[in-house]
Amino acid sequence: MLSAFLASTALVALAEIGDKTMLLAILLAARLRAPVAILLGILVATLANHALAALVGREAASLLDAPWFRLAIALGFIAMAAWTLIPDKLDDDEDGAVRRRGGAFLTTLVAFFLVEMGDKTQVATIALGARYHAVAVVTAGTTLGMMLANTPAVLFGEALTRRVSLAATRTAAALLFLGLGLWQLSEWAGWL
Repeated sequence: MLSAFLASTALVALAEIGDKTMLLAILLAARLRAPVAILLGILVATLANHALAALVGREAASLLDAPWFRLAIALGFIAMAAWTLIPDKLDDDEDGAVRRRGGAFLTTLVAFFLVEMGDKTQVATIALGARYHAVAVVTAGTTLGMMLANTPAVLFGEALTRRVSLAATRTAAALLFLGLGLWQLSEWAGWL
């Protein structure tokens, strides 16, 4: 279980750096200037979103526990490695989600939950849920990873993005995804 928690934390923390949800956190912090409410909104949105994603992954793996599904998960991690290397940016229509209606907590909760849908960290959480079959552990790990990446973004915002090499962190995250994919691929080969 510890390896599931640590892998989930590390993958999401690194994958989140430079991700559109991190950019959203910086934007929310600059506009709403309510760091505690924003961080609580990120926490609750991530817990809800990633619990659902890990559950979907675990259930899919339970239903499809076959060698071809293990291969699909391995290839999914390898695809995530490539996807992580592509920088994210906020789309113009996502800026509309950043409004003062409902306060900073509710604004952050709704915006983060929606922006995280289909995001690479959510897809990674599905894959981790399928890999480890541990919804609570994966959710805790991915949520911690999300908070580790976004807390400095909320607190230090723009200054942080000038000091941290986003390309280097994307490369490190891609290597972690690739490592998990190759590890899963070796386990798949052992099933044959």
